[in-house]
Amino acid sequence: MMSPDDSVVKLIRSLKLLTGLLAVVFGLFSVFLLVVLFGKPEPGPDQAAGEKLTETKTADIARLMPWKGPSESDLSKLTPAEQQMVRYGKELIVHTSDYLGPKGSVKHLSNGMNCQNCHLDAGTKPWGNNYFAVEATYPKFRARSGKIESQAKRINDCFERSLNGKGLDEQSNEMRALLAYMKWLGTGVPPKQAPDGIGIYKMNDLDRAADPVAGKAVYEQKCQSCHQPAGEGMLASDEIHYLFPPLWGKHSYNTGAGLYRISNLAGYVKANMPLGASYDAPQLIDGQAWDVAAFINSMPRPRKDLSKDWPNPADKPFDHPFGPYADPFSEKQHKYGPFNPIKDWQKRHKNLDAR
Repeated sequence: MMSPDDSVVKLIRSLKLLTGLLAVVFGLFSVFLLVVLFGKPEPGPDQAAGEKLTETKTADIARLMPWKGPSESDLSKLTPAEQQMVRYGKELIVHTSDYLGPKGSVKHLSNGMNCQNCHLDAGTKPWGNNYFAVEATYPKFRARSGKIESQAKRINDCFERSLNGKGLDEQSNEMRALLAYMKWLGTGVPPKQAPDGIGIYKMNDLDRAADPVAGKAVYEQKCQSCHQPAGEGMLASDEIHYLFPPLWGKHSYNTGAGLYRISNLAGYVKANMPLGASYDAPQLIDGQAWDVAAFINSMPRPRKDLSKDWPNPADKPFDHPFGPYADPFSEKQHKYGPFNPIKDWQKRHKNLDAR
């Protein structure tokens, strides 16, 4: 049986414990309130630069909430005829070559690659060159052509450049199916908006030129098991489409493709390659992604007449690898970098022109 003195001691201990817990809760609440009001404190000068970078990248990833596409329940809201067109459009993205490749059952328009080879997971993967914003952002002006472009024009650009082939008839059933699929993927995206996760991951610039020689070593270690030593890709057993696409050579994308810009290819690689990588679980550091992109785009591939591209040379991107340019930098620097001097020059002269 507990004595009166024991009861008092136990009560005192309980009160002390309760007081301690309240103090901890109050302290945590105070820290939370300070962070909300004033932001997270910056790392001190004695903290390693690498630790600060890691912390920043973790915070960035936690902040980003990639846009998620529509679900099957959204598809069920369409009419049966609309559903059929959307499903055919997806089928064309995933198995382009089966229908429109060199041995295609509908037409022979492309080089044997599938749209999905560049637009991953049927154009739905975050920072996998997805289609979520196509419906919301087109028609729009594009400096490359100097004109307002429709969605159909943009699709045919891919056929002519990334698939190194010929464009679809804009009135064809296949074009209408592709447009229907992209419209459905854009369900809920506000007009003229491009939510997080759209397109290609934007890389931080290097303070040096990207190195094709170093990139060759990365390719041999990380990439050639799928894309093969000569970059020829891996054909399926039916020899109609590619399991893994060619990265150079006569069956790959040509010099007018978006991935022939090294920043696009580096960002695409960083967020998606090698197989199994994603934007929040990359397998390559930034320098490796830049270097392997430099190596891939240093290799031979089909050429396209680009004489009508970029009617205003001042609008060319910093990494467009073909002159003439409005700036004094060489084609080699525009292709491989370093890019910061080019960007600084373009920014200064843009500000001067605005005065």
